[in-house]
Amino acid sequence: MRISRLFSVHRQALSARTITQLDRMPPTQSYLPAILWVLLSTFIWTLIFAAGKLADGGIGVFQLTLFRYFGAILTLLALLPTQGEASAHRSRQPFVHLARAFSGCGAAVAITWASANMPLVDATAIGMSYGVIAILLGTLVLKETVSGRHWLAVLVSLVGVGTIMLSKGAFQSGVSVVPALVALASAALFALEGLLISVLGRSERAFTVMIYVTFFGFCLMLLPALITWQSVSPKTTALCVLLGPLGVVGQYCTIRGYRSAPLSVVAPVDYSWLFFSAILGILVFDEMPDTATWIGCFAIVVGGILLARAGSGRS
Repeated sequence: MRISRLFSVHRQALSARTITQLDRMPPTQSYLPAILWVLLSTFIWTLIFAAGKLADGGIGVFQLTLFRYFGAILTLLALLPTQGEASAHRSRQPFVHLARAFSGCGAAVAITWASANMPLVDATAIGMSYGVIAILLGTLVLKETVSGRHWLAVLVSLVGVGTIMLSKGAFQSGVSVVPALVALASAALFALEGLLISVLGRSERAFTVMIYVTFFGFCLMLLPALITWQSVSPKTTALCVLLGPLGVVGQYCTIRGYRSAPLSVVAPVDYSWLFFSAILGILVFDEMPDTATWIGCFAIVVGGILLARAGSGRS
């Protein structure tokens, strides 16, 4: 109940113009621009998350993420003069920014641990459930209306996800209870982060949101990175830092998408991560997907098209 009241307060605090635009959308309102923003964001984050695979264990996930946050901080400081005075980006809800950073970092750590303690495909399959959880949060907390067409689009995407996972042997070797619960916790945290991005993106400037989450993320990653620190070459360090500007672009695209459409529309678009991963695997890692994977990717694309054509789903 307290959580519902908390987000109710933040919902009421959104700008009158934004709320009017969101609540008075006609039934034929196209969400295609928002979906395209999130698609671009997902593509960028696919590239960033592939950095760990490219490093092939040469750098720990905490250290890599810390370097990325450091690069993002440098990028945002360089852009600050073009965004007005620093005081203009002072948020009245810093604890919501902290909660968003905590949920995002917590989700990343949880899915990383689960993936290391159970089959990767199983952990990913459970983690991908965050799209459905995000829709439930949107309906319960933000009072969004989810139409039958939305649910159909999500179902088609989930069928695609399930096809890919089962073709890779998901859940065929048994699932350990504790890692499975941790993977499920990561899905819940990812969904919570999406909810917070939706709230913050509609009430504050994108640059303000990026500044806060980057600073809090850096602070949250500092201690784990120091504990697991390992010596890396200057070239590796520079490449990890250069992920920072790319992450800033990814954040901006995420915020633009999440504030332009209901959570029930944009959250399932993240399933395209599997499609982009398949393409990246072909081009970079020489990993040729099988037929079932292509069928699953096709279903995900169809689900995204149905989601774009579903409109607002309001009567």
